[in-house]
Amino acid sequence: MPKIIALHDITPQQRQKIKEIAPSYELTVTKAKDLAPGMIRNADILVGWSRTIEEEALAQDSKLKWIQAWSAGVDKLPLKKFEERAILLTNASGVHSVPITEHIFAMILAFNRNLHLAVRQQTNKRWDTSGTFTELAGKTMVIVGVGQIGSHTARIAQAFGMRTIGVRNSGKPDPHVDVMYTVGQIDEALAQGDYVVNILPLTAQTKDIFNHERFSAMKTSAFFVNVGRGATVITSDMIQALQSGALAGAGLDVFEEEPLPPEHPLWTMDNVIITPHMAGDTDRYGERAVEIFLDNLKSYVKDGTLIRNVIDYSRSY
Repeated sequence: MPKIIALHDITPQQRQKIKEIAPSYELTVTKAKDLAPGMIRNADILVGWSRTIEEEALAQDSKLKWIQAWSAGVDKLPLKKFEERAILLTNASGVHSVPITEHIFAMILAFNRNLHLAVRQQTNKRWDTSGTFTELAGKTMVIVGVGQIGSHTARIAQAFGMRTIGVRNSGKPDPHVDVMYTVGQIDEALAQGDYVVNILPLTAQTKDIFNHERFSAMKTSAFFVNVGRGATVITSDMIQALQSGALAGAGLDVFEEEPLPPEHPLWTMDNVIITPHMAGDTDRYGERAVEIFLDNLKSYVKDGTLIRNVIDYSRSY
């Protein structure tokens, strides 16, 4: 009997749906630390991933054919080894669209209304109404890396009355993006942004893409948000831009080094809002991730194909 192993919590209702879709499969829900030797080696489908199972999952006699990652980012997974073993890989892209979009706007609105400063003043019991306050209506948002999250972010930006500009490899239009550019035109796009939102995955092409040249292309009044990957930004270049006034502020959820060290200068900068890589956290994460898996499972059981979020190993996303 073929086997499915899930390394994440799945509700009784979700387990029942899996059994209805794939009645010939045996389902085991467990934690990676509780796996008995040989379990992964004999699994056909794996939901989730752990470094501790890599050796067994990629063993010569492993039966593993498909991995449903529990994350949207797959840059930390052994993609080359998966490709060599012809293992199909799908991710959880789309799960994060709502929480990350809301996180982006939480940072932008906090900056616009000086809430990040007000919280510090509240801690010190200080009444201070100074500062510049602004609005989103009529402003331009540049979204670098327009996928499912970027498209949803653009839709919400339009609801605020904003103009939306997108940057993506293909340059393919999006219904919620007013103007779309290719990555080769990124500086032209950045120059127009009052808010620049980075949602890029980490690949060989995107590593360090936000450097001195990129920050110099932005307006000095621009606010930069990074909810993509920390290594797409050269942090020292960003700090220089923030300190010199070349960049008005930044909302950062991801960093080159995580956790961010206590002595890091970003912690004490008044024009920076920091969150600890939590933009995608939501109490509905598991529900949405399992929905993606169920859609793919229906197709896989039918004819061995996958219809959602299939990773292209040549692009690493």
